[in-house]
This record gives sequence, C-alpha cells and structure tokens, in this order.
Amino acid sequence: MRGQWFIDGTWQPLEEEESNLIEQEHLSCFKGQQMQENFDMEVSKPVDGKEAVHSFKLSRNHVDWHSVDEVYLYSDATTSKIARTVTQKLGFSKASSSGTRLHRGYVEEATLEDKPSQTTHIVFVVHGIGQKMDQGRIIKNTAMMRDTARKIEEKYFCNLATHVEFLPVEWRSKLALDGDTVDSITPDKVRGLRDMLNSSAMDIMYYTSPLYRDELVKGLQQELNRLYMLFCSRNPEFEEKGKVSIVSHSLGCVITYDIMTGWNPVRLYEQLLQKEEEDLEDRWMSYEEQHLLEELYITKQRLREIEERLHELKASTISKTPALKFKVENFFCMGSPLAVFLALRGIRPGNSGSQDHILPRTICNRLLNIFHPTDPVAYRLEPLILKHYSNISPVQIHWYNTANPLPYEHMKPSFLNPTKEPTSVTENESIPTIPSPATSPVMVRRHYGESITNIGKASILGAASIGKGLGGMLFSRFGRSSAPTSQTSETGKEGTEGEDKKPVAIHSTVGTLTFPHSSSGFLDPTC
Repeated sequence: MRGQWFIDGTWQPLEEEESNLIEQEHLSCFKGQQMQENFDMEVSKPVDGKEAVHSFKLSRNHVDWHSVDEVYLYSDATTSKIARTVTQKLGFSKASSSGTRLHRGYVEEATLEDKPSQTTHIVFVVHGIGQKMDQGRIIKNTAMMRDTARKIEEKYFCNLATHVEFLPVEWRSKLALDGDTVDSITPDKVRGLRDMLNSSAMDIMYYTSPLYRDELVKGLQQELNRLYMLFCSRNPEFEEKGKVSIVSHSLGCVITYDIMTGWNPVRLYEQLLQKEEEDLEDRWMSYEEQHLLEELYITKQRLREIEERLHELKASTISKTPALKFKVENFFCMGSPLAVFLALRGIRPGNSGSQDHILPRTICNRLLNIFHPTDPVAYRLEPLILKHYSNISPVQIHWYNTANPLPYEHMKPSFLNPTKEPTSVTENESIPTIPSPATSPVMVRRHYGESITNIGKASILGAASIGKGLGGMLFSRFGRSSAPTSQTSETGKEGTEGEDKKPVAIHSTVGTLTFPHSSSGFLDPTC
C-alpha cells in the first residue's frame, strides 16, 4: 500500500482508493499553499468553532478542510450522523465530537536508509478454505511469514544480493457465488457448526460445482494478475529481471494448479465420451442400432472438423493470452489436497521420475509439497511421479536453527515397510534403466507422524515453526547460486541427524519435493 493520508494518533494509512481521491481533491483546491513543516506541533488539537472551507463526499464518508493542514474525515453512517447532531446540540464542535483528523504525509520524514533493497523475487501467498470466517487472516499470516523470512535473510543470507517480498492474495471475499441462498436454507439447530461449515468446507463444494468453479478460478487468476501488474507499475525493472513464486494453502493449491495448467473438467468429459464410443464398438448390436451409431459418429466427426476450423480461424486473428501474466518459478503447496484431486482426475504414477508428469517445467520450474504429518487434508505428491515413493518416508524439514544439519541430498532413504519390495512399475512392466531402491541401505522403519502425536505441545510449536522452517528454505532456494545449496536439495527421504536434539521442531513439518529422475531410482536432488 502507498500511504499518502494518515490517521492522527495511530498514523495508520487510509485505504489507497480513498487516499487517492482525497489527494486529487486536495491538490485541486490547495495546490501552492504553504503547510506547516514542524511535525512537533499539537497534531491532536481539535478545531473549535472554525467553519469548513471545503468539503468532499466519498462513498461512505466525507472530508472537511478547515485549512490547508486541518483536514477531518467523517463517517456518513446513520448512527454517526445522529451522534454528531446530539453532541453539536450539547455545544461540542463537529470535529471534536466525531471527526478523525487526517495528515498528509507520515509523522517522521523518510531517509535514504529507510529504502529497502531492490526486490528480486516476489512470493504470492494464496489462502485456502475458511477465509470467509476471517477475511484479514491471510494478511496477518503473510506478515508473520514476511517477518520470519526477514530474520532468516539477515542471519543466514545477508551476503546475497536478493530481496524477497511476500504479498497476500485474498480472492474469496470478492466472489458473489450463490449470494445468501445457502444461508437461507441452513437450519437453525447447531447453527454455529453449520455456519462454520458454510464458511469453510462449502468452498470445496463450490469448486466442484460446474456452476461456480469458473468464478473461483477467475477470482484468483484476476487477483494474481492485478497484484503483479500493480507491483510492476511501482517497480518498473522487476518485470524484466524479477522472479515470481506462489505459496498456496489447502484448496488454494488446487485452484492455482488449475490456473497454471489450464485444466478444465470439460476435457475430462470429452475423454469419457471417447471411451464410451470405444466401449460401444466392442459390444454386440443390431443392424439398425449399428447404422444409427455410424451416422452419429459421422455427424460428430463433421462437427469436430467445423469446430477445429472455427478455432483455427479465431487463433489466426486473436492471440491467446496466458492465464497468468508471469512465469511461476517455484510453486509451494502447503497442507495441500492437490494429489488426491489429481488421482481422482485419472493421474496415475509415472515412470520417468520427472515433475513434468504432473506439472511441466515450461509452466513452473519447481514444485514443492510441504505438510504437517497430522494434517488430515494434506496428501503426498511424489508417489504420483514414482510409484515406489509411497513406501519411502517424506523428508522432514530441518528446524531453522539446527546446528550443522545433514544436507538433504546426503540422507539415506527410509522405507515405511522395509519388508516390501518397492517398485515403480507393475509386474507386467519392466524398465531396466531404473534399479529398485531396495539396493540402497535401508534405515529402521519409523512412522513420520508418530513423534508429533506423542508430544502434546507439538501442534502449537509446529504452527510457529512452519514459517521459520519454510523461511530458510525459501531464501536458500531464491538465493541459490550455480552450485547446489545443501539447505534446499531434497530427495524425499527421511533424515535422522539432529532428531534427538530437537524432536519437536524437526518433526513439526514434512516436505516432499519433486525432481528429475536419477540413475539410482530416486528423484535427482541436484537439478
């Protein structure tokens, strides 16, 4: 936010839209007049008995100018008008009774030292379900992530010429959806629980609805593009040199993924229709039924040809604009159900070991999946890339201040079921170039969530450690040089060094990352 007009006392900036309107009106009326330059004046001294020289109406408020540097904001709500009338009849002035004094400019003058370093990377933080219950939560959480990352940056990455900015993306509150229809059909019994479900889990139902899905997708897409263009307008060099990453939570991961890949349920429907046609060819049918199906097939073929010609004609005249106005460098999924959505869409484990199986690198350079072991809606992604990873423990992210942490690429795999022979292919398939991971040393089995459930306070400490653990990983990834950085190279395997020292912190978050395939049968950590 750019601050121009500030509230007296708290020195909080006005909303940017209102601030710009007041600024335009102020310049049109008072440009060229002298203001007091001493900020040590009694800024809270009320204006008694002085009439306003100018007034300006806003949507829900109005502003009175008593002089060039005596400006007051008033609410036009009915209750505020009544209160002003009563207090003025009692002898109090309008400004002292209900006005909020505004100041043009901040209480302290800016210095060159206040200017932050040039931003080289921005991270959009996208919320999931439940934002309707607390619309300001994503802003608070992003601020916490930003502050924690700043501390990590200053302590561990002060020599890197990088500056990462975190920007909250609040997309839910602007959507109309069904209006208040769901609320009107909600019974009054157990109302608190029902309201909570309507404000949270209902978002999943909206997204699976063919009527409202597009509204959710467009809402997030437009907000991401709006924030990006606004940032570029204020940082002109960023569009050419800067990088963009996205941190999404819960349902936000699925919507972000669908925006990046352009996935649409219509494609799935067309695939099902094609499969039905193939199944019909295999069963016995009468001559008349077969003749009608042949006519239907010819008609559909003709219709497809006309649609393709029409599409080519449109494509030749109008260039298709990408869904996002920027390339995504890193996509962080946190507490994400994306894997189960992909599985229900027919995605099955691949054999290449490449991220491209679920998210092409031409769309996003790097995909990372971070989850808490006890999160009931979070799922692993890497078994969709290589099947045998379902039997390998996900890597446990180091606590941010762990002394001499074991680099992730040096960790040995830990099998969830050592007696089971893991494989990435079925019995009828064979890929000689991919050895079985059973040839690697096997560590003792350990459920990656059990240490959390055994320690009662882990849930509280775990939430606080997510930002800190992620902060180090973010900056080590963003500030990475040509040589691999040990803090960010992960293989989806579990490590044990440092667990005895800080078991709560170590087990508080679990990450699974996707990398190209290596000759050892594991995902390559060095790419």
